Amino acid sequence: MTTDRIVDLTREVSSDDFRGAMRHLVGAVSVVTAGRGDDITGMTVTSVSSLSVDPPTLIISVSRASSTWPLLRRYGHFGVNILNADQLDIAERFAGKGGLKGAERFAGAQWTTRPPGAPLLIGALAAIDCEVEDVIERHSHVIVIGGVCGLKLSGRSSALAYWQGQYVAIDLDEDMVRLAKVSVPSTGIATHTPAITPLPRSAAMTALAERER
Repeated sequence: MTTDRIVDLTREVSSDDFRGAMRHLVGAVSVVTAGRGDDITGMTVTSVSSLSVDPPTLIISVSRASSTWPLLRRYGHFGVNILNADQLDIAERFAGKGGLKGAERFAGAQWTTRPPGAPLLIGALAAIDCEVEDVIERHSHVIVIGGVCGLKLSGRSSALAYWQGQYVAIDLDEDMVRLAKVSVPSTGIATHTPAITPLPRSAAMTALAERER
């Protein structure tokens, strides 16, 4: 049995209460990259959202204290790399595991670039090249609006998500197998639950808020 907790909105909402609420929001894990040549860096985020389809535009939220923001502002381009379930190690590297910074975070993976854009991850579910259209500075973060200049899609069907303070794998193929076993139609209104597999925790996963360094 669970016990509901009511937060009194007549007082200021604490940072801990807000973080607790946001832990319930499942987020797709992406790596945002910025820079050119050896002057590159990136960070692991869940703060990516589409803004419009026509023209293709998306939004990211970047901490002003992050190492990514100065390069993003300097070069005016960034990459959004949506990770698949097998890319947990990449998520952890760009979250700063082992104290890795800058170009060190790109080691161990294959990257490509659409000049004058930022590095794009080969093998990501989607690698999206963006040009900065506008920035909105609010509080500790910057909302960056990016126009999509190009993208590359993979044929993978498993995604990496972040929920309740840990990474989880969501696999569409496994979900279809489960549906077939119980003879549930896979088309129409979705009433099923995707296969969600918790992935091992590590020191880098104590809080995803620590990713923006």
